[in-house]
Amino acid sequence: MESEEQCKDLTPQMHEIKTRLVSISKDVHTLISSLDQEDIDILKDLKALSKKVTDMANVASTYHLNRLLAPYTNKCNVIFSAVRQLSSKRKGALIVIQRQDPIEDLITKGIPLSAEISSLLLDSIFHVGTPLHDGAVLIQNDIIYSAANILPLTRKTYKHVKLGTRHRAAIGLSEKSDALIFVVSEETGKESFAYHGSIYTFQVPT
Repeated sequence: MESEEQCKDLTPQMHEIKTRLVSISKDVHTLISSLDQEDIDILKDLKALSKKVTDMANVASTYHLNRLLAPYTNKCNVIFSAVRQLSSKRKGALIVIQRQDPIEDLITKGIPLSAEISSLLLDSIFHVGTPLHDGAVLIQNDIIYSAANILPLTRKTYKHVKLGTRHRAAIGLSEKSDALIFVVSEETGKESFAYHGSIYTFQVPT
């Protein structure tokens, strides 16, 4: 049976982020104070600092996602597990978590399901060739309410970035509501989430 994390106790993640930020701050001050030294290898130090920032950002994305999900689902682990599985198999996916704003009038409704969330079911829905794989799953109150929903596309343009239909749909709905939308790229398997008109890549917590 899949673990149903309550996503309520965010204190450990918050403390870890603070610890990492303090460590990064110390490294920055050390680097600044050593700039006048002849033997400084600034590029090497910046590369190490960049890695620390990236690692911290992955932890921060998990914390941020849990904060956004916590009031609206008790199944964080199930959702994360599904996204992780879809990513590993490079199955394109679009998963909408409805929060406070109603979104029924913002989407073209798909096929009603009213099924309990499970990573196995979500994996099956987005299997290429099934009638439901093309479109978005809508989750309301820990229930997969419907599948094959069509979301509004953003009209934004992004320089130097080519966004696929799923990503444009995720941004589009997030521009019009407070929904949280997970995206898995079919081409790369990369995971992203859209919120309040922006899209962010992230690493699914294990």
